[in-house]
Amino acid sequence: MKAVITVVGRDSVGIIAKVSAVCSEYHANIVDISQSVLSEYFAMIMVVDIDSLTVPFTSFVDVMNGLGKNNGLDVRTMHEDVFDSMHRI
Repeated sequence: MKAVITVVGRDSVGIIAKVSAVCSEYHANIVDISQSVLSEYFAMIMVVDIDSLTVPFTSFVDVMNGLGKNNGLDVRTMHEDVFDSMHRI
């Protein structure tokens, strides 16, 4: 199974490193990543494989939310099933 992680906020050094470190810590494997800086704003979308998570998915979501709050970022983590359902026509 996969999850989609989005990160939006003011650009600063180390955002990708911080998000990647948390993914690695909980065994969420990064499958794809796209990031852009628009003026002073940072935006990223990551697709991660969550089959080997070391915690329940809801706990991983909470950790990612906390990472965002601690760094002044909006970090959203959504299971691929929910993401797919939201984007069906």
